[in-house]
Amino acid sequence: MYLKEGRSLLLKVHKPSRPFVLNTNPILNSNPKPQMEPSQAFLKEYDVLQRLRHEHHIASALEYFRSISNSRAFKHTPLTYEAMIVKLGSQCEMDGVQYLLNQMKLEGLGCSEELFISVINSYRRAGLAEQALKMFYRIREFGCKPTVKIYNHLLDALLSENRFQMINPIYSNMKKDGMEPNVYTYNILLKALCKNDRADGAHKLLVEMSKKGCSPDAVSYTTVVSALCRVGKVEEARELAVRFDPIVPVYNAVINGVCKECKIEEALELLVEMVDKGIDPNVITYSTIINSLSDMRNVESALAVLAQMFVRGCSPNIHTFTSLIKGYFLEGRVHEALGLWKRIIREGFVPNIIAYTSLIHGLCSNGKIGDAVSVLHEMERNGCPPNATTYSTLIDGFAKAGNLVGASETWNNMMNHGCRPNVIAYTCMVDVLCRNFMFHQAQCLVENMTAEGCPPNTVTFNTFIKGLCGDGKVDWAVKMLDKMEKHGCFPNITTYNELLDGLFKVNRFEEAFGLVKEIQERGMELNLVTYNTILNGFCQAGMTKDGMQLFGKMLVGGTKPDAITYNIIIYAYCKQGRISTATQIFNSIGAAKEWQPDVIAYTSLLSGICNSIGLDEAMVYLHKMIREGICPSIGTWNVLVRCFFSTLGQLEPIYILDDILRNA
Repeated sequence: MYLKEGRSLLLKVHKPSRPFVLNTNPILNSNPKPQMEPSQAFLKEYDVLQRLRHEHHIASALEYFRSISNSRAFKHTPLTYEAMIVKLGSQCEMDGVQYLLNQMKLEGLGCSEELFISVINSYRRAGLAEQALKMFYRIREFGCKPTVKIYNHLLDALLSENRFQMINPIYSNMKKDGMEPNVYTYNILLKALCKNDRADGAHKLLVEMSKKGCSPDAVSYTTVVSALCRVGKVEEARELAVRFDPIVPVYNAVINGVCKECKIEEALELLVEMVDKGIDPNVITYSTIINSLSDMRNVESALAVLAQMFVRGCSPNIHTFTSLIKGYFLEGRVHEALGLWKRIIREGFVPNIIAYTSLIHGLCSNGKIGDAVSVLHEMERNGCPPNATTYSTLIDGFAKAGNLVGASETWNNMMNHGCRPNVIAYTCMVDVLCRNFMFHQAQCLVENMTAEGCPPNTVTFNTFIKGLCGDGKVDWAVKMLDKMEKHGCFPNITTYNELLDGLFKVNRFEEAFGLVKEIQERGMELNLVTYNTILNGFCQAGMTKDGMQLFGKMLVGGTKPDAITYNIIIYAYCKQGRISTATQIFNSIGAAKEWQPDVIAYTSLLSGICNSIGLDEAMVYLHKMIREGICPSIGTWNVLVRCFFSTLGQLEPIYILDDILRNA
């Protein structure tokens, strides 16, 4: 095992607080300060505030604050307390903040609205929203009353930590206090609903806002439009967008939505619409479309959009170029991707971690693992430390190459640099261990993840199950299905797809069909992979009739067959000797242009024809195959040659062999 032990759990080290005491009796001061000079005996509030606000070192500011108090040269006012509390809060020194607030209370100094908001925001920065809530419940102790503004900042702090269950009670409490929510309140509630995947609820809240006389603003609409697009309700989002004067962020949200659905023509139409309405698309608008085109492996069109971007006077950023580089890699145009990378570096663009990680992913995807490692070292030299995603990308590249040593060295490098692995990194390591048949080590890694503070997810288990099934260890894989729920994970359709494939491969049809029943009982929606796997299982078991019933159900359910589906059906009928049915399906579906037969389909059909009809008929389909530009494989020629030698007793096959060799 190459993984270094004892390195996968990093304990968070909290900064020590800065305890201090404001001593009102100089005699009790254990470290008395030298007597202040006469010129310093009487300090003005303005001078103290200036010193506190301009002191860059918090320790020095704190020492000054304490010393002038203990020397009795100055009695702190609400403003000087506020200046020190704000400075402490900016560094998340919450113990000091709490101490000073209590000191203000003891001295009878009231806390202003702005100071209380500053305290709430400090707790938010420190990731202590619940402590901010507790502080809010004590607000009157500090001589301050709740206001809409304070409520808004508290709600925003809770939202920042996704404390959705606390937001509604606070909002209800606000209304009980007789305070009317303003547009900022509603916008926070809209964000909360959208972050909680309740876009429909957010849509309803927009209506409620208008009814209560609080007109939604651009932020309100943009929040809801973005959320609707994110959940695939793009048409609903577009209907909402036309209700108000559209702005760039709203257009960007809708364009992003249609791009995610690969409706690139609609995205380009929206781009034209923006220009026609006098709205200038920004770098996000163009980059979104360029990224979508690159994902679709259409770099030439992406470059055309980039040219349009330049014409409109909009400068691309590093994200724009990163998308283009990704597109080049997806098309296998490695040389051009690297050329563009070198060019943007020459022109002064500073790559960020996303750009570097995309470059590493592209290199790994194209088998350039060594170059990817060099990029990782370049990142470190250029002061851009890799994160867990970067390391995971490289580990995944080694995993797909089956390189356990490289993956393990990257893992250890990640640990040595103090980067805690995320669930993706763990899952990639599970993958590489499985590819090297180290299943016991993979299982140990999965089981240790929870103890290391990074529990496995469904993808982790699916990766392990896939590895087990690929090596025929189906019983072990089925046991892992039970262990998933113990780790708080639930199987999805991919989990069942891997198990079904494993069971069918070892001819355990009864168990596989039992698993199909379990999928149906769980109410899971079958996807194309599931249908193809089950269909293949039926055909392997000689249950072609049941397979065709499943095929019919698949079509009725709206799942579109792919090349694998049709290849399975043709192969099954040919194997049963039902060549007329196979050729009928082959010809009719191909003619309807629902499917373009590939070399696998032709080889299956040729094999069936050779076995049932003869070489003459097979040659008809061979010529058709070649006319359509499909190059026969070695398997195709093997089928035909075997058929030729089985008919050696005739004279005609000699001429057919000559024909075969000419076409080879």
